[in-house]
Amino acid sequence: MDPAPATPRWNLERPYLTGRFHQEAKVAAAAQGAGSKPYSLDSFSRGGGGAESVIGSYAVSVQELLVIDDLLSALVGIEGRYISIKRVRGKEGYVVFQIDSSMDLALQELTRRIFPLCEDFVLVNHFVESRSHFKSGLVNHALAAALRAFLLDYQAMVAQLEHQFRLGRLSVQGLWFFCQRMMSSLNALTVLVEKAISNNTSGSATLNLLQSQAKAMAGDSAVRSLLEKMTECASAAYLRMLERWVYEGVIDDPYGEFFIAENKSLQKESLTQDYDAKYWHQRYSLKDGIPSFLTNVAATILTTGKYLNVMRECEYTVQVPLSESSKLMGFGSNHQYLECIKSAYDFASGELLTLMKDKYDLIGKLRSLKRYLLLDQGDFLVHFMDIAREELTKKPEEISVEKLQSLVDIALRSTAAASDPSHEDLTCCVERSSLLKKLSTLKDLDCAYPSDKLAAADVDQAMPLSVTGLETFCLSYKVQWPLSLVISRKALTKYQLIFRLLFHCKHGFRSVKILGTPVLRSSILCRSMLKFVNSLLHYLTFEVLEPNWHLMHDRLQTARSIDEKIEKLKALCLQYATSIQLLIPSIDVAKPENTSTSRMPRSKIKKTENRGQQLKLASENVVMSESILKFEAEFNSELQSLIPTLSNSSQAEPYLTHLGQCILGVGVDQ
Repeated sequence: MDPAPATPRWNLERPYLTGRFHQEAKVAAAAQGAGSKPYSLDSFSRGGGGAESVIGSYAVSVQELLVIDDLLSALVGIEGRYISIKRVRGKEGYVVFQIDSSMDLALQELTRRIFPLCEDFVLVNHFVESRSHFKSGLVNHALAAALRAFLLDYQAMVAQLEHQFRLGRLSVQGLWFFCQRMMSSLNALTVLVEKAISNNTSGSATLNLLQSQAKAMAGDSAVRSLLEKMTECASAAYLRMLERWVYEGVIDDPYGEFFIAENKSLQKESLTQDYDAKYWHQRYSLKDGIPSFLTNVAATILTTGKYLNVMRECEYTVQVPLSESSKLMGFGSNHQYLECIKSAYDFASGELLTLMKDKYDLIGKLRSLKRYLLLDQGDFLVHFMDIAREELTKKPEEISVEKLQSLVDIALRSTAAASDPSHEDLTCCVERSSLLKKLSTLKDLDCAYPSDKLAAADVDQAMPLSVTGLETFCLSYKVQWPLSLVISRKALTKYQLIFRLLFHCKHGFRSVKILGTPVLRSSILCRSMLKFVNSLLHYLTFEVLEPNWHLMHDRLQTARSIDEKIEKLKALCLQYATSIQLLIPSIDVAKPENTSTSRMPRSKIKKTENRGQQLKLASENVVMSESILKFEAEFNSELQSLIPTLSNSSQAEPYLTHLGQCILGVGVDQ
């Protein structure tokens, strides 16, 4: 924000022009020389000193005429012959009026009753002059202008009283009577000004002060009406700022008074990489000091302007339809401004949605995300697995991402995905961590478990299996502005997490060739594991993804506490399958005695007989039997501990009940 322009020096050096002459009186006569000093405010008076100036030396009737003449001057902040002004030390703008003590006591009493009105005028006039400077802000400028208009009415009243005095129709008692109406109004403004000066208010703070003072005067309708008028005048400048924001998306705030701040250093291009979407949340944000009457709609106001700015960034000209009913007239009790804000929000949000749907094909992009990242199109992925299986079985650091990308492109062009206009936006990547570890690093998807247990459950650390491309392969998607606001880095990451789980369950287990075995427990455990994986896939695909795919990132939040157990169960299944493959071939098999009588080819006969003998010896192998029993016990333990968690979470997510029933079925089979 540019600094406020400086106030011209002549506005400070010519006190008689600015109304500060009662504070900085100087000797007017130049003949006294350059070294002359101004009189002290404590002693300065137009009558000077001497016995002839003592008002008590005159008759009471003459004293009354003299004091009325001085009072008329004091009412507009000018010293008289017998009434002087004394400045209060340490309080700028505060003065005290004093009278000659020799005056008649009755006249003194009546005169002192009028002094508060004189002092109030001086303080309010000081506020008008000081808050008219550029640095005070538009709201204070508007308030000062309204107060100046009020003081003009006040000075017109003083001029009328002076006219009556010149006609000989005004007494001190009459002067006191005519000042009554103005006294309460000016005193209320003085209280307002005192609080504004002490708190150095500006912008929304000044508007809040005006509203609170108006409410405090509920018992005096005239004064409350005056303060409400002041509020209306002061809020006019704020209304203009608000109008430009909700109707144009422009911050017109030269003095930093508006409650919305802009961070120009953030650019829209950062959305594709920034997980926290700082551009959307911090490019325009709410500041402290929101006006009290806008607190409940501040978020709506902020969002309305954001929508308009998005359309401007898209070079899309939008004009909010304006009418007399939609114009912000004021922050009155009829709450008309709330209706205007709501109408502006509805219009801006509707226009932006139409723009994204019609010009940028938002629905088509979301369908593409479902087709590829939620495995809605099976032929593409089946073909890809056929040509990429060898590459995906390697360790992540050995995989060529460029080769995988070329295989993805081949699979896209060779299947029905080629008809999708957005298929060229699909890319692939290889993650460097397991799915559970990836979840734990995302700040908005932190599990409810302690960090030590979470680390212990991480497959990379707790399991001896080496991670392969089947676990770390992931698809990604190119998203351009303004769709990056909807399909943000955060939303896309959640889609990728779902893809990794589905992909690993569907194709990771199938890639492991589990040899059949006559060992009964091994066969039962194998079926149980496969049923668990199928149940998990059925739940994710048909109970969660299909009916709620467009709201998936919200639905998954209710299942965070289950992530660790499901990941460990899935890892157990993989470890069991791998161990079986390692154990069975390690058993020594004697060479077959006779293979010549078979009609099958020699190689096939040999392979079949070797396999049969392997399985027979496996059923008698103590090491293998103990390993199977160990896997079975651990699998059943994890499975049973998952069921209570599903039951507790089913209240927030009813679909988890179905998954629990499927898992109970797995336990029954055993």
